[in-house]
Amino acid sequence: MSSTRMERVAALYDIHGNLPALEAAMAAVEAAGADTIVVGGDVVLGPMPRETLERLLALGPRARFIRGNCDRLVVDAFDGRPLPPRLPPAVREPIAWTAAQLDRTHRDALAGFPETLALGVDGLGEVLFCHATPRSDEEIYTVRTPAERVRPMLEGVMQRVVVCGHTHMQFDRTVDGVRLLNAGSVGMPYGRPGAYWLLLGPDAQPVRTDYDLERAADLVRHTSYPQAAEFAERQLLRPQSEEEILRLFEPAAG
Repeated sequence: MSSTRMERVAALYDIHGNLPALEAAMAAVEAAGADTIVVGGDVVLGPMPRETLERLLALGPRARFIRGNCDRLVVDAFDGRPLPPRLPPAVREPIAWTAAQLDRTHRDALAGFPETLALGVDGLGEVLFCHATPRSDEEIYTVRTPAERVRPMLEGVMQRVVVCGHTHMQFDRTVDGVRLLNAGSVGMPYGRPGAYWLLLGPDAQPVRTDYDLERAADLVRHTSYPQAAEFAERQLLRPQSEEEILRLFEPAAG
């Protein structure tokens, strides 16, 4: 973990190989004048993995990365390690396909992403960035998760602001004085279609960026991604509502 003083930071999470959404978000990031871009994990698992990763790596030191659970699984598949038995075939197939689209340089970049990152942001102080929670890249919590369940996830965290992703829904809540911000998903959001991200400094501003969904869906359908048609329909054009997903993740609270 490292900490560096920055002015404005754009947090782009859960891009999932959706290059058109990334390009739209990047144009908005440039217009907003962000100094640094934190790429919050789950970069490549999706229809345009190589192009998406190369677009981000081309940003050089301006981009800072953290690892998502899907990045970890793609590296495992690339290396020939067995995937967790709990993963159904519908998940294993796109992971294997994504790994096959990458070369050793891509694999090594993904494998080198840290699990967390701390950066100083004007107006917010030191901010801790993680993919899911500070202790896990796959743990789930939402705006409705009871504080008593969230509290152990923050054990040992010294920062007063934590930015996460993983559940693909933006939120802003506070637990025990720690402000928890979910950046949402650039490439696979729930709710209204678009590319969701977070602008930090001097406060936290959730952003949704429009882009040409029909064109993006057409590009996705013309890839060899195993679930291209479903991705175009269910992730780009008609994603599930936040309420549906919140009931799935937090049935007792719904």
